[in-house]
Amino acid sequence: MVEKTVTVTAPEGLHARPAGAIVKIVKDSGCSVSLSTASRTVRGDSMLGILSLGLKCGTEVRISVEGTDEGAVMDSILGQL
Repeated sequence: MVEKTVTVTAPEGLHARPAGAIVKIVKDSGCSVSLSTASRTVRGDSMLGILSLGLKCGTEVRISVEGTDEGAVMDSILGQL
């Protein structure tokens, strides 16, 4: 398992387009991915779940990836934040 805590840096936060890209990355990879804030954890293959976190610029989010090629999947997800 690979885990990393990052801060959302996009001025508009994590909106539908990058959330959709994360969902696609997760589904294509076959990995188990979760995104967590201080109050909630959601699955990385759920568009509504990711959007429900309300990740605004400056928000910290912990990403966990488990499965094959975890590092590459993590890098791809980080590229969307």
